[in-house]
Amino acid sequence: MNDYEPKAILLAVFARLRKDLALGVGELLAAYRAVEGGFGAEGQEALREVARLLWCHSLDVADDFDQAFNDVLAQTARPTPAPQPVMPEPPVDKPPPLPPPVQPVNIPPPVAPSQPVAEPAPLPVKTPMRPVRDIQGPELRAYWPLSRRSMVYAWRYLRRTVKEGPRDVLNIAATVEQTARIGFFLCPVYDRRLKNKNHLVLLIDQGGSMVPFHRFTRDLVETACDGQKSQIQQVDLAYFHNVPPDHVFCDPHLMLPTPLGNLLALIDIDTSVLIVSDAGAARGHRSNERIRATAEFLALVKRRATQLAWLNPMPQARWAGTSAQFIAHLAPMFQMDNEGFGNAVAALRGQSPGRRG
Repeated sequence: MNDYEPKAILLAVFARLRKDLALGVGELLAAYRAVEGGFGAEGQEALREVARLLWCHSLDVADDFDQAFNDVLAQTARPTPAPQPVMPEPPVDKPPPLPPPVQPVNIPPPVAPSQPVAEPAPLPVKTPMRPVRDIQGPELRAYWPLSRRSMVYAWRYLRRTVKEGPRDVLNIAATVEQTARIGFFLCPVYDRRLKNKNHLVLLIDQGGSMVPFHRFTRDLVETACDGQKSQIQQVDLAYFHNVPPDHVFCDPHLMLPTPLGNLLALIDIDTSVLIVSDAGAARGHRSNERIRATAEFLALVKRRATQLAWLNPMPQARWAGTSAQFIAHLAPMFQMDNEGFGNAVAALRGQSPGRRG
């Protein structure tokens, strides 16, 4: 394979690792979509980074992935031996009949030239997998910025308790204080029950440069919607591509549009709004049109909600010179790692970054 064929390389690596890494057809299609979106087009190393980001779910399998990827590259780079031409046997001429008086001469038949024997090409030998090492390099930690466990842990801090309902909870401290103040026991003091009234609106950027991060955004949605684990009472989802114009979508495939006004009607002063998007940082350029459209959208949201945060899957070092650098001045923006997600949850509670509880 002389030409660079990223999909063929991905398919070969997928066939080697699908059992060890528990990969499915969805992961392969996600890699294909990333290639179609322009990721990995620079060469084999860029393709390796995209596939590692999508398929390496933990640090322990990074060596196995690299070994399999190198084996596939070595196999595809080896030229296929051309088949050896088969030499036809020359026909053996029969001796002409001799006259009767002449003694026949025994003419040996011509010897057929020996055919060259094609030597079989050596079969590719699979290098045994190297033992998994404990790798702590920062370059590998960045490929799995936020785990589901960390998401569930952080979501639990997004709570807003209010007293609601009838007064049926005995307040012992207030009862003792009242008795001591008036000098005799009059009646017990009851309070209303505390209830969690948190409301979260999730706005997810989908498609395009966000394709490599679909796995993280899907985990973000699933953990938030699991009320038993996240303890979030109400979650409303909306999807968009790059910038929400006059409508958003109700599904991740961007097939069910709904007017933007319907989403804004769900937001009030007690609503927490979390936007998840690379804000143009993945492409590495600045778009004035995107900055302007995002500023208009954020102005509409800020009229209704004060608890707003932006989660960016790209590292903060990649924001410089892109649209994300300017959008970060319009809304509190955090990178998608444990610290950044914790700070985003704190901002959604109206606290300064770094405070939780």
